[in-house]
Amino acid sequence: MRILVTGATGTLGGALVPALLRSGHRVRALSRTKREDRGNVEWVWGDLVSGNGLAEAVRDVDVIAHLATGGRKGRGAVDVTGTRKLVAAARQAGYPHLLYTSCVGADSVASGHLRHKLEAERLVCESELGWTILRSTHFHQALDRRLSDFESLPVLAVDRSMPWQPVHTGEVAARLNELIAAGPAMDELEYGGPQVLNTEELVRTWLQAKGLHRPCLPVRFPGSLYAAQRAGELLTDAEPKGRITWHDHLFPASVELSDDFASEHTASPTSPANQPEQDPDLHVYGGDEGYERPTRG
Repeated sequence: MRILVTGATGTLGGALVPALLRSGHRVRALSRTKREDRGNVEWVWGDLVSGNGLAEAVRDVDVIAHLATGGRKGRGAVDVTGTRKLVAAARQAGYPHLLYTSCVGADSVASGHLRHKLEAERLVCESELGWTILRSTHFHQALDRRLSDFESLPVLAVDRSMPWQPVHTGEVAARLNELIAAGPAMDELEYGGPQVLNTEELVRTWLQAKGLHRPCLPVRFPGSLYAAQRAGELLTDAEPKGRITWHDHLFPASVELSDDFASEHTASPTSPANQPEQDPDLHVYGGDEGYERPTRG
């Protein structure tokens, strides 16, 4: 199948693109910047928010894997406006299967970026396309980067009442690959990690992996989104679950690795780590969530 991936340079896209290629699919990746085709990936220019280039991007594709998002720091333009423009282009192009990635809790927590995710889900469900929605829990990789932002602090604040169910992007990518092969589910599905940890467990394992010694200061995180997470709204009991634990992610040498697991711990040719920084304004919205801001003209 020919598959268009939005957010191909993001955290999840960097795992999904090579997974699709290994399965024999032809991959077309949407980018806000001009890129040369490489690594069997066809790069196409397009802008989700304005809609420019989307008609060409969706032409002759069988599936659209819509991963691009504004993330926690976005204001809904990518998730809502971008999804609306993408749906319109897909309907004009012949109604391909639209697979949208969302977050566990989007259907029950009308707060922060999750309300944008829920609105985007509604647009997908009402699109008249064949569709599938996969809601996942927090990514190992994203939490690892978020903790790295506080690495220089002498003390780390932890909320012991806050549960996390992190999942590895390689396993989310594998689940997406399965859903693509299965065809439109016309349903919202969930996928989470194998274990639930509180913030102190999460942080202490991370400190151990980094060889750091920091005291953990007990606090209570404020805000409605954290309150919902505290209540367990961002957890899922759905099956199947991922198998790679937070410890496995941080200590990959301590477990017997499959080829796929090892490959997902190495930056792929399409991951942000391997993209040329041609402009200081080139970055991905939402802390590497897969949608690039336009470069300076």
